[in-house]
Amino acid sequence: MTKRDWLQRSTVAVMLSTSLLMFAEGGHAAAAQTVDSQSSAKAAEVVKIAKTLIGKDYKYGAEGPSSFGSAGLATYIFKQAGIQVDDTIAELYKALDKVSSAKEGDLVFFSSNGSGAPSFMGIYIGDDQYIYSSQGEDAVVLKTYSDYSKKLVGIRRVLPEDTGTTNPGDGESSSAIADKVIAAGKKYLGTPYEYGSTRSNKKTMDCSEFTKWAYLDGANIDMGNGGARSQANYVKSNGSYTTDISKLKKGDLVFFMSYKGYKQSDYKNIDVPKQSITHVGIYMGDDKLLHTFSKESGGVKITDFKGTHWEYRFIMGGRPY
Repeated sequence: MTKRDWLQRSTVAVMLSTSLLMFAEGGHAAAAQTVDSQSSAKAAEVVKIAKTLIGKDYKYGAEGPSSFGSAGLATYIFKQAGIQVDDTIAELYKALDKVSSAKEGDLVFFSSNGSGAPSFMGIYIGDDQYIYSSQGEDAVVLKTYSDYSKKLVGIRRVLPEDTGTTNPGDGESSSAIADKVIAAGKKYLGTPYEYGSTRSNKKTMDCSEFTKWAYLDGANIDMGNGGARSQANYVKSNGSYTTDISKLKKGDLVFFMSYKGYKQSDYKNIDVPKQSITHVGIYMGDDKLLHTFSKESGGVKITDFKGTHWEYRFIMGGRPY
């Protein structure tokens, strides 16, 4: 079954068709909110069904209420939620939308050595957990997602992407605003770094001045002249935020603790909520950060995120709207 065929057969396609009709009739903001609420509700339904199956028997190639194979578990769960999907790991991995970070209801694929074609898969249920049918344990089991990061080979999205809206009635999606913020920020690439830089001009910038201008220029959102901690408080008061790194979205502000070393072990046993925020940047998606942090690094630049000290220093992230 092709991806297009699956979309035509799924109830998600019905949701999208309804939303597009509403858009054509002038109800863009309402349509976006409808897709958001329906997608979130469907993800919650998928997670709820998945949790009820923990402890059920494993059986290769099975798809039924008492025993499941690795792909059969996903097929059964989504079928119960009213969504038809393919029934093999290879087909699911090939047909669905590829994404860089997991959210509730996404399919996560693994191999024993972390490369090549996936050999087993599960459903991400949030809070750094996923459920899959394990041949080795002969049961449907709940696992910690981050414990399997070295075996992860891909994430695929079944449910439609949330559109989000920033200002009710303005019709502009959260994704579109994120693109504008990132585009505005990229105009400052190479701008020299200066700690405690003045906000009265853009000749030099520190981390929080850069994010201030990116959001003011790109989204007309003024977070004031404060530093990284002030911006974090602004996000908490005016927008939404997460402490789960896997839930970051393109355009999110990301906040970090002070540098303690470049290795993951340097951050072991740290009580993250008690750490002070000392740096802020913008998440670009695809494991990239747009930020500025030192004169030596060359000012505003794009760096890798996952597998670097930036990932280990992460405290929270979110949007100021």
